[in-house]
This record gives sequence, C-alpha cells and structure tokens, in this order.
Amino acid sequence: MGKKQHQKDKMYLTASEWSQLYGGKKIVGSTAGAEFRRLPFDHCSLSLQPFEHPFCTPEGVVYDLMHIVPFLKKYGVDPATGKPLDKKSLIKLNFTKNADGKYHCPVLFKVFNENSHIVAIKTTGNIFSYEAIEQLNLKNRNFKDLLTDEPFTKNDIITIQDPSNLDKFNFNNFHHVKNKMFVSEDLEPDQEGDNYRNLKSVNSVTRDVLEELKKEAVNKKKKVKDEEKRKADKFNAAHYSTGAVAASSTSTAVDPSTYHEAAILDEDTVRYAKLKKKGYLQIVTNLGPLNIELHCDMTPKTCENFIKLGKSGYYDNTIFHRSIKNFMIQGGDPTGTGNGGESAWTKPFRDEFKPNLSHQGRGILSMANSGPNTNKSQFFITYRSCQHLDKKHSIFGRVVGGLDTLNKMEKIETDKNDKPKEEIKIIKIIIFMDPYQEVDDELAKLRAEEKSAAEKALIVNKEPKTKKLKTYHQGVGKYINSAAIENSDTDGVLDTKKKKTITGKFGDFSNW
Repeated sequence: MGKKQHQKDKMYLTASEWSQLYGGKKIVGSTAGAEFRRLPFDHCSLSLQPFEHPFCTPEGVVYDLMHIVPFLKKYGVDPATGKPLDKKSLIKLNFTKNADGKYHCPVLFKVFNENSHIVAIKTTGNIFSYEAIEQLNLKNRNFKDLLTDEPFTKNDIITIQDPSNLDKFNFNNFHHVKNKMFVSEDLEPDQEGDNYRNLKSVNSVTRDVLEELKKEAVNKKKKVKDEEKRKADKFNAAHYSTGAVAASSTSTAVDPSTYHEAAILDEDTVRYAKLKKKGYLQIVTNLGPLNIELHCDMTPKTCENFIKLGKSGYYDNTIFHRSIKNFMIQGGDPTGTGNGGESAWTKPFRDEFKPNLSHQGRGILSMANSGPNTNKSQFFITYRSCQHLDKKHSIFGRVVGGLDTLNKMEKIETDKNDKPKEEIKIIKIIIFMDPYQEVDDELAKLRAEEKSAAEKALIVNKEPKTKKLKTYHQGVGKYINSAAIENSDTDGVLDTKKKKTITGKFGDFSNW
C-alpha cells in the first residue's frame, strides 16, 4: 500500500470518470452510437414506419406500396441500395397475424421478432419462418408452397430477415437517407415524431411500450374526431349532461371544463325510438315463397340485422342446413355447416327478449345462437310450439304467408345429422317494407330543415337594424324637411296652455 492510495478519492467527478464510467460523451468516435440503427422487420425501409401494404424487392428489402410507388416515379432507384428499380420488380407479401395482431408463421405459429429468420416465397408472396421451409421443403425436396401448393424453385426463396446478417436493416446506410431523397416532407423521417430514428437502440420491451402508447394516441385522436363530427341537436341530445364539469372539478386527470354540455345519444337509440311500424319481406326458396312479418318495433336490432343482410344478398343461394321434424328448420349460414355466418356489423350483437313474444305456434322466426348475446346471421323457423326456447333465442318475426312451403320443407327427409337429403335453398330475399329506411329519411329531412332554419336565423341576425333615412331633395341637406322648418315657430318655443287654477272662496255662509 502506497502513501498516495487515496489520491484519486475526490469529492467531484473528473472528466475522465464522466466519459469512461458514467455515460458521458466519448471523445473517440463521436458517431459510434449512430453507426448502426436497426429498422424492425415490419417497417417500411423508405418511410421507416410500420407498413400496411408490404411489398419487397428481389433482394428482400420491404417497402410500403403507398410510399415506394411515388418514390420510384420520381427517382427510379431502390431507396435502400440506389440500384435501378421499377414497379414490376416489386413482390406483394402476404403476412399472417395471430389473434393478438402480431405477425407469425402460418405453419409453425411462431411469433416473429427481431431474432426470427423470416423468408418469403417469390411466386406466392407468402411469408414463413425459415425453419418451416427448411424442415418441410428443403429437406424433403418438396418445392411447393406450404399454403397454396404452388410450385417454386430454390431461387424463389427470398430472405426478409436473417439474424446473422443485419446490415440490411441499418437504415443509416440507406441510399435515400444518406442523400436525403424524399418525395415529400411527410416521408422524411426527421419530420416525423412517430418513429425510432432519434433512439440509439430499441429493445423488445421499449418497442412494445412505444407501440402501446402510439395505439392509445391514435385511439384518442380518433375518439376526439368522432366527438367533433357528432354534434348534439334536438334529436340526439340527452336530458343529462356529459359530466365534464363535475369530473374536472374532482380530478386533475380531466381537462378543466366550466360549462355543461348535453350528452349525445347513440344514433341507433334515436332511430329505434322512432320505429313504430312492422317490416315485411319475402324469402324466396326453391320450394316456394315464405312471407315474413318482422317485429321492428319490438326487436329493432335483430330485425335491422336481418334486413341489412337480406338487402346485401348475404342469404342468396344459401341452404337450410338443419331440419328437425315437429321442431324447426335452420338456415342463414353461407358455409352450410352451421358453424359460420356473421352479423351485418361483422360482430355478434345482444339478445332482444320481449315478454309478449313467445315460441308459440307454427312459423315463428327466431335467431340461432351459441350462447347469450352471440347472434350473427343464422335463424330458424319453428314447425310447432317450443316455448322452452323463450328467453334463450330472440324472436323477431313470424310467417304470415306460405305455410304450404313450410309444410313441404318439413316433409323432406333428413340424414342422421338432421341435414335435409334434398337441398332447400334460399334463392333471394325481397324487401317489401323497410321501416329503417323511412326513419333515416325522416331524420335526415328534419335535420336538414333545422339546419336551414338555423342558417336563416343567423343571416337575419347579421343584417343591420339601422332605419333608412328619407330624402327630401338633392344636394346638401337632402335629409332635412325644409317645409316642416318653415311651418314651425321662428323662436322654436312651443306654445304651452296655462292650466286654470281652481281656488276655494269663503263667502258669508248664506247658502249653508
């Protein structure tokens, strides 16, 4: 131990300690942190943003169609390499997403990340993990696409991402970044705050957090835009407020608000409140027609779903896939298996039960489902009463004509799976009365009248209320009535009548 062992124990950080030990600026290689900046595999190599319509070059560089086409029109070169490139050389890529919305291999179902070896098949554009191609194609010498069975050669395998060779994703070396080649300011990454250009490195955790924050920001902007589009009027204004004043006075997380605004009712709530009529349509089958009455005034959501699907031709050329004698016949599934179908809004909608609607009698039209609030497109018509289905399936109509057609359907034999042996097909659906269209037209007319009246009132309020002066002659003093001046007194003093003063007099009291 030397006697100068504590010579470097100082009460402050030296320049060398700060630069070498505590993350200060390094003197050597000032651009060392900027030498390699990795672009994620699901980003466009031109905009440096997540792609929506991915295309790639024969070398495996991925671009978004919306960005690469204008760039090629202007420059005609590959933005990453600077080599000549035309639109015909681009290959459309077909990425597959899992239930969580993440890209994965459609064969092995492994989620792609920054360490995945990803390849594409040039002839089909399908994306796979290299492990799947190696095990199922290369080793077995089976050069057919794993999804479409389309043949390809070994040269048709394009590497999208190889973890052992990441130089392709270093966007600091991209030709368009070095030469600042941009079609517009919107494509320049320096102008966008929505990318990772200003970050030296992005690990998986940071990237997930940034993506989550981005989704929240996009959803918030979308919500604000939707609220701006929807304005309260006398039709959709609720009798209660939004509660913004109370929320802002009790929480610092809410923007301050000092005035009350009426809450806006959902458009369907406004429309359904005005429905007072029944709907009528005809289901045309290969065995004859079925005339249907829809309870639009009682089950508006279910009836609107049926009418929308019927109008769009969704039920055309579909079959009744299930028939049980003395029970019911079921249809509405385009796949004909009983497992398919979707609603007019592409997602299941809630049940609508009414105490005065029951599965009592023949010809009741009701929704088929797989549980509570899982209504889609499938429906069934009863052959006889089945009240045990009440409050389990939404009743929304009944057969009012064509019971002989229903009799023919019931007489057709079925197999062990209750599928009719003879095909019972829905040819088309004819809409006779659509009360929803009438309500929409009425609301549009009333809102147009209200808007027109408001605009007229605004114009009237803007008009000046000054009274127009009368002209008596031309020249100076044309607004002065000289005749009235001549008739008036010269001194300008008006004659005033003197009031007679009544005074009381006391006499000799002889009249008393």
